[in-house]
Amino acid sequence: MQVRVRFTVEENYRGWRLDRYLQEKIRRLSRARIRWLIEERLEAEPAGGARRLKPSTRVLPGLSFALLKEAEPEPETPLDFAVLHDDGALVVVDKPAGLPVHPTARYCAHTFTALARTRFAGRKIDPAHRIDRETSGLLACGGSPEHTTALKRAFARGRVQKVYLAIVEGSPRGDAFRVDAPLALTRASMVRVRMHVHPDGLPSRTRFEVLERRRAPCGATVALLACHPETGRQHQIRAHLHHAGLPMVGDKIYGPDEAIFDRFTRRELSDADLARLRLPRHALHAWRLALPHPVTGAPACLEAPLPPDLAGFWEGCR
Repeated sequence: MQVRVRFTVEENYRGWRLDRYLQEKIRRLSRARIRWLIEERLEAEPAGGARRLKPSTRVLPGLSFALLKEAEPEPETPLDFAVLHDDGALVVVDKPAGLPVHPTARYCAHTFTALARTRFAGRKIDPAHRIDRETSGLLACGGSPEHTTALKRAFARGRVQKVYLAIVEGSPRGDAFRVDAPLALTRASMVRVRMHVHPDGLPSRTRFEVLERRRAPCGATVALLACHPETGRQHQIRAHLHHAGLPMVGDKIYGPDEAIFDRFTRRELSDADLARLRLPRHALHAWRLALPHPVTGAPACLEAPLPPDLAGFWEGCR
């Protein structure tokens, strides 16, 4: 039995090659594997037109297609989320850690977008921004396509302020610091999705506040930080904390050893890996969000407290 993983090209990918677009969406796959999927497992949606899509095809916003894959049990994920705000136009949820937002090669039904189709039956609720699968917290959505477009425009124009909470290893100097370091996906490490500080990268800036320092049960110093991203790059907070010598607790990619992520993808994490990570997921939570309402433009401010897993770890560090 096969299942269809559907994609609809967003405005910011206008003019990209199809193979590059899918590499961006499914980063754990090699380019050769992506090309094979396009040639052997791609099915154009009716709205995508009758033309045959090739790896070199330049995509346009609204192009729809599906990748066929053999049905297999999806990894377990949380299947519920709290709705913090819903006025018809703006929907903000508290996404649990472990729930992917969009379909990927491994996740289809167990994603926020799939769950939202059932939870908000008869409505078109779409996320206006990205949040990693392991990251918990605030996710802003539009209540209709026009509202989602308005929210995405606000994000693109820098009119949205996001604040994250992160628990890191180490003790930062002073009570505040800023990392201004360009980031690029260089393919220079064994982890394809890892961002690197690179002179040719995109400008990336994050401001950090130290809220409190404590000591973990193992004796290591840990700190709770408020993270203010001034730009919106992939993995920006995690990559900047790694660059600052303050790896996030539980981070398999930017933590103590990137080989841990390789073992994680192969489901071969050892007890030593789990002990070194201290948490089964990276300790990052989307805490506060301030954005213009998609209809009125009035400021909307929301907050989601630390979830039980991170709050419990932090309490255990007293």
